[in-house]
Amino acid sequence: MKLKRVGLDLAKNVFQVHGVDEQEQVRCRRQLRRAQVLPFFRQLPPCLIGMEACGGSHYWARELGQLGHTVKLMSPQLVKPYIGEQKNDANDAAGICEAVGRAKMRFVAVKTVAQQELQVLHRVRSALIGQRTATVNQIRGLLMEFGVVVGQRIEVLRRALPEVLEDAENGLSATMRQTFAGLRQDLVGLDARVAELDGQLARVAKNDAACVRLQTIPGLGPVSATALVGAVGDGRQFKNGRAMAAWLGLVPRQDSSGGKPRLLGISKRGDRYLRSLLIHGARAVQRTCANKTDGRSRWLQALSRRQHKNVATVALANRNARVAWALLQDDKASYQAPQ
Repeated sequence: MKLKRVGLDLAKNVFQVHGVDEQEQVRCRRQLRRAQVLPFFRQLPPCLIGMEACGGSHYWARELGQLGHTVKLMSPQLVKPYIGEQKNDANDAAGICEAVGRAKMRFVAVKTVAQQELQVLHRVRSALIGQRTATVNQIRGLLMEFGVVVGQRIEVLRRALPEVLEDAENGLSATMRQTFAGLRQDLVGLDARVAELDGQLARVAKNDAACVRLQTIPGLGPVSATALVGAVGDGRQFKNGRAMAAWLGLVPRQDSSGGKPRLLGISKRGDRYLRSLLIHGARAVQRTCANKTDGRSRWLQALSRRQHKNVATVALANRNARVAWALLQDDKASYQAPQ
């Protein structure tokens, strides 16, 4: 069977295939079980395969690419207009097949196994930090019910909780002391797990050449550097640094019409986790730039005087994203601080 283009709708167990030939005539429309996918595509001549970027898509893209096929991933929101009114697996596969052949379609770069491993570390770390924050808030809220008020910062709670448990005059019963002692153990365990993952990321950042280059940018540490490498790899899917900054949602959102340009706040597209890391790193740089005289600090100081400090922070994050793209592109490049 000679197919020009194939749309593959992914699922856990049942996959839908829609293929067309050189004359755009439908030549294949069938369902496959998970175990049948690779044998089916192994017997096909090399062709273009389109898939939505979703759970498992990068794995299947790598596997099908090893069979000689050209695999392209697309954002589901860009495929949606090609599906039509009725949504089912067959229409989804047909819409994917149509979308992957469009000239102006934007594609998602296929991630390597190393990139996905980095992202797993970051996703687990982010989830643990969320659990830790929830535990801290729960402890503070429950203590308040018994008239014990603790400050908001996690460091304050870490210092105050042992004192609360040892204070015999605060009115807590033995049952409550035992309960709060258990919550404290949960907090200590979450701290240990986060520290363990931070250590893993630090080791990766120390041994990976791209991460080492990225950490020379002010505002980027081991966590931000490994997150960037895990998300964008070498960055070659972007035409330039501005395109990567736009993908991260660090540029103004447009609402222009009738020849009248109108720019709003940042678009907040792309990877929210990565964008927040870049902005937090830029905020740290902004807090320490007041007494510095290098070119970057002078630019940031002048911008902070003209605009709100949050605008200056996002502008620096945008600038760092562009510099990061340049360093990812060239293995021999190094960051040169402006004078």
